[in-house]
Amino acid sequence: MNTRTCIYEEAERYINSIPKFTGKSSMKETVRFLKHLGNPAQECKIIHVAGTNGKGSVCAYLCSVFQEAGIHAGMFTSPHLVTMRERFAAEGKMATEEEFLEAYHTVREKLSALPPELAQASYHPSFFEFLFFMAMLFFEKKNVEYVVLETGLGGRLDATNAVQHKELCVITSIGYDHMEYLGDTLPSIAYEKAGIMRAGVPVVYPDRCSEVTEQIEACAAEVGAKTFPLQKQAIKEIKIRNKTIDFSLHINYYDYIGFTVVTPAVYQVENAALAVRAAFLLQDERITSSVMQAGIRKMVWEGRMEEVLPHVYVDGAHNIDGIQAFLETVRSHPCQGKRKLLYSVVRDKKYQAAIEALALSGLFETIGLVALTDERGLPLMKLEDSYRRYTGFSCKAYKNLDRAFCELVLDKDDEDMVYIVGSLYLVGEIKALLRRPRRD
Repeated sequence: MNTRTCIYEEAERYINSIPKFTGKSSMKETVRFLKHLGNPAQECKIIHVAGTNGKGSVCAYLCSVFQEAGIHAGMFTSPHLVTMRERFAAEGKMATEEEFLEAYHTVREKLSALPPELAQASYHPSFFEFLFFMAMLFFEKKNVEYVVLETGLGGRLDATNAVQHKELCVITSIGYDHMEYLGDTLPSIAYEKAGIMRAGVPVVYPDRCSEVTEQIEACAAEVGAKTFPLQKQAIKEIKIRNKTIDFSLHINYYDYIGFTVVTPAVYQVENAALAVRAAFLLQDERITSSVMQAGIRKMVWEGRMEEVLPHVYVDGAHNIDGIQAFLETVRSHPCQGKRKLLYSVVRDKKYQAAIEALALSGLFETIGLVALTDERGLPLMKLEDSYRRYTGFSCKAYKNLDRAFCELVLDKDDEDMVYIVGSLYLVGEIKALLRRPRRD
């Protein structure tokens, strides 16, 4: 292992040592530290994306369109699957170790020389803030024109909302997640997500739930944002094929335009449509209908109904809405053999409803359970207890991922389908396992 890699791993360890969900800074402190950094990348055209499910996919579709149009764009997303460097990318490429370390050291140096108001408060950025600051420094260094920012948790109080000037906002589907922070009703969650809106800045969102729509429209009216709801009838002629989905989308004065997403995930149709509607609203002459079609078709987003081996799919669905969307896709998959599931989840999720939906779906003959190596993972015994109250399938707990992978994936029949779902952390562990050198 070379010296630079050792330094990089030390940087990752330092960031990982910062509590992820405690010690959150106030928005005023986040804004002050961003100013202390010189407000990097805030001259860029910023597109801000919030929502419960689909945020990362919308960001990825938008950046794929930008790349197809020859536009330099940066993207900040979370979480990462294998390496922290995945969280910020420019022109479709994640940050190199050198770029990551340059941004990391700049933040550390600025922390050692805080302005008085932050020094008095003993300020230190949270885990997510730290990475957000690094991303903005990275984007400025890469001299990108557009920056696509995915919120971490919520929107109104999210670190990414420290940016003041935005070109466009997107709010993806709203569902029940992080309720201890965002509220326990859909309108209260929508209120937090809608906090990213700014006066005079257009906002795109899916018009699929009346109480969510009412809340978003009320928030938009209060701040003076102009809304562009994506209505259900704007998407039609959905044709699910083997590994792609075709659909038509109505875009303002254009007639319906045909698009293709290269994924079997039905939920990606809405995410792609939101990205197209957003790209159109930018009114950038470089973004033509053919550019949008090509950009959508070329986008591949890891961990979202991704086929990692023949008939083996990984999906990061982790809340009840995501699981329902996942099950809709599984039902659309023709399967000549048996369907098998490998599941895990973090303990701070409302996992029981998701487990009930999976167990009672009748889709899986075998369900395997494994605990995540991450400290947030739900213990294996609790996973077992949650599943064993249901019947109609074989349920087996595995002490480690290697054993589970060997039995469910490597030993399956050719016609069997294996789905690995429950958390992007699980997807990341599968990715790391597949990248590990194999022994003969």
